Amino acid sequence: MSIELKNISKKFSDFELKNINFKVEKGEYFALLGRSGAGKSLILEIISGFKKPDSGKVFINEIDITEKKIQDRKVGVVFQDLAIFPHKTVWQNIEFPIIKKPKIEKNQIIERLANELNIFHLLDKKPGTLSGGEKQRIAIARTLAANPEVLLLDEPLSALDVQLKAETTDLLRLLSKKGITIIHITHDFNEALQLAEKVAIMNKGKLLQSGNIRDVFSKPNSKFAANFAGIDNFFDAELTSNKQTNSKIAFVDNKIYFSIVTDENNCHGYIIIKNENILLLPEYAESSAANNFEGKIINILPERSGVKVVVDIGIRITALITENSLTRLHLEESKTVWVSIKATAITFIKH
Repeated sequence: MSIELKNISKKFSDFELKNINFKVEKGEYFALLGRSGAGKSLILEIISGFKKPDSGKVFINEIDITEKKIQDRKVGVVFQDLAIFPHKTVWQNIEFPIIKKPKIEKNQIIERLANELNIFHLLDKKPGTLSGGEKQRIAIARTLAANPEVLLLDEPLSALDVQLKAETTDLLRLLSKKGITIIHITHDFNEALQLAEKVAIMNKGKLLQSGNIRDVFSKPNSKFAANFAGIDNFFDAELTSNKQTNSKIAFVDNKIYFSIVTDENNCHGYIIIKNENILLLPEYAESSAANNFEGKIINILPERSGVKVVVDIGIRITALITENSLTRLHLEESKTVWVSIKATAITFIKH
């Protein structure tokens, strides 16, 4: 089942969802990425029918369902709070949306889902005795019992520890392989990378960028999108050609220029420099790198994959080095260093 939003807008006193457009094809895993308050959950409520848009249309399989009742949409929602009934057993929770089905059919559905989601041994228990990961699976089972063709997930991994996140991620991959169309809300781009085929990035009620997840994260169109992709060095730039050296020059903030390699000519855009492609040196040294700047270290930040060193070269630029390199080079805040970057290590994106 495909789902499409066309020009969806919704206004509240202090917030406005503005002209949201995206399409999710049948069987795709789509991540809606943004900070808290961006409007992500509101979009799920509009798709599922809990809220009506002020303008715009929602289509499922190219049929306008904007005015359809919740129960007629074949859409299942797992909200962040899970909304599990504490006074009912796990069996009764899963049974709730199919309570009117014949007993044999109902039992078959519950037992199948309990087996698939590895909660069969919990069917007689009450939710109060269960872990967060087990409750998450119960909420998903209850939603799937109604046989939805679109599954909407509101921050499904946010409250889980590392082990439970891994288990639930495996479960979501399995559901996706079964052909269910999934829209997954998250603020964590690593979640999106692990699960989604396509992504949309939102901020303050606006959709900033959408498309294939690898394309969006490798070619963000805004600093906000770049930050979500974990890109530290993303700068507005004016591209010009240096006729004397037959090279391309990217000017940043009218302060710093970088020699780069690109097929583009004389235009506005962005440059991206991966922090692992930046070399830090205690003093200037001749090298093949076209870009060399003297700067002062203003911050040193430990990371799981090493150490981020922020250097002021007229603009702030962040390098990623190993703990060993930090010690070997005797790097510390306020120390002067040289920053070296190859022209081929800089990506230019035309705006």
